[in-house]
Amino acid sequence: MASSAKDNNSRSVKRVAVVGAGVSGLAAAYKLKSHGLDVTVFEAEGRAGGRLRTVSRDGLVWDEGANTMTENEAEVKSLIDALGLQEKQQYPLSQHKRYIVKNGMPLLVPANPAALLKSKLLSAQSKIRVIFEPFMWKRSDSSTVCDENSEESVSRFFERHFGKEVVDYLIDPFVGGTSAADPESLSMRHSFPELWNLEKRFGSIIGGALQSNLFGKRDKTGETKDAPRKSKHQRGSFSFQGGMQTLTDTLCKELGKDNLKLNAKVLTLAYSHNGSSPSENWSITCASNLTTQDVDAVIMTAPLGNVKDIQITKRGTPFTLNFFPEVTYLPLSVLITTFKKENVKRPLEGFGVLVPSKEEQNGFKTLGTLFSSMMFPDRAPSDLHLYTTFIGGTRNRELAQASTDELKKIVTSDLRKLLGAEGEPTFVNHFYWSKGFPLYGHNYGLVLEAIDKMEKGLPGFFYAGNHRGGLSVGRAIASGCKAADLVISYLNNASDNTVADK
Repeated sequence: MASSAKDNNSRSVKRVAVVGAGVSGLAAAYKLKSHGLDVTVFEAEGRAGGRLRTVSRDGLVWDEGANTMTENEAEVKSLIDALGLQEKQQYPLSQHKRYIVKNGMPLLVPANPAALLKSKLLSAQSKIRVIFEPFMWKRSDSSTVCDENSEESVSRFFERHFGKEVVDYLIDPFVGGTSAADPESLSMRHSFPELWNLEKRFGSIIGGALQSNLFGKRDKTGETKDAPRKSKHQRGSFSFQGGMQTLTDTLCKELGKDNLKLNAKVLTLAYSHNGSSPSENWSITCASNLTTQDVDAVIMTAPLGNVKDIQITKRGTPFTLNFFPEVTYLPLSVLITTFKKENVKRPLEGFGVLVPSKEEQNGFKTLGTLFSSMMFPDRAPSDLHLYTTFIGGTRNRELAQASTDELKKIVTSDLRKLLGAEGEPTFVNHFYWSKGFPLYGHNYGLVLEAIDKMEKGLPGFFYAGNHRGGLSVGRAIASGCKAADLVISYLNNASDNTVADK
């Protein structure tokens, strides 16, 4: 009798499979476990962390994927608080000093209107157009606002508001540095949905942003001084002591080894709910031992290209994903270099430098470089400068696949022009991402529609990750947490229905 009661109690704990141990999958699994669910994470690779990948070697610490993140999403703040990582957050020194190359020279990006007026980054004509944008764009002028279903490019959108020079020397390097894409290939509606909606609401981008911030501050006036955690550090980008992988390593530790299966590529997913019981609707088989595990719900965070390789069945019938359009991925190489400080004649203090595509005419071939040891001095010995340089994306797919020796020459050449780096780097490391970022292109709406169709066709199946909602680390975390919320709601509803049926 006691044994039977124990078995029934163990089965009352719902089981969830999370496929993919990137930051979105780990965040989802952590939230599910925190709510008392039995979670197993299946990861095809031999390591967890996905695009958060930190290496420590010979006194150097560097990130080969995302180097920083922000707390713009509420889910990020909640997760960091829950993990107790506030004390390990590491903010870059002089992080607001960022540079963009123009005519072969790195120029400081203006941080406010006064700095914009003094900056040489934009011509007088472009400065005037930026300053007067709120007065030139009125909400009532609906003829100039893009259509509800428009797939206007990022390039065209910003050119309408600010002119081509702003696109060439602000927007182009920004999207190159954050998504490895170019503004003409990106859909505005999917790449910058907040700004796209601002135009619809206010007409003016600048005016809309100012009004939205004002309304946001008014909404928060009722908060008590002690309610939310206030960071003592400046707001903005941050990493963690030991690098970005500290976040995913902490998540893995909290989940525990028994809940994380590495080298476990998922081969099959079978939905077999027949209406008699809401429990164990899904069966999942992975390559590690070919054993099948029964679960009540699935969160999928693997790239869509990999999801299409999984054999999915629904009540014994194949559920094919042939309705998915082709997803374009951008290749990216990350080159880590160090130079003796005495050999860098024009070091720049700050976050890093971005290279517009127009600067290819001046011999530049990289997307940009982060001043890693300037941001975080503990990442390299005191006599070295540590740099992280990105190459490839839509600008040069072939170059992303070049050899380490060829990329070393290109990076050294660019750093020589930008920073006066003399001689050869004292250390070089090369990491290649064959699928660095999914491209939020002009047909990306079809991709999102296909994700919705997949979820609607498979009860208890939810998709999360950087294919939906944004490419940043924060957006990926938010996506995973929202999927976990949907699973919790789904399982609660299933339990309620079972009680009602009884």
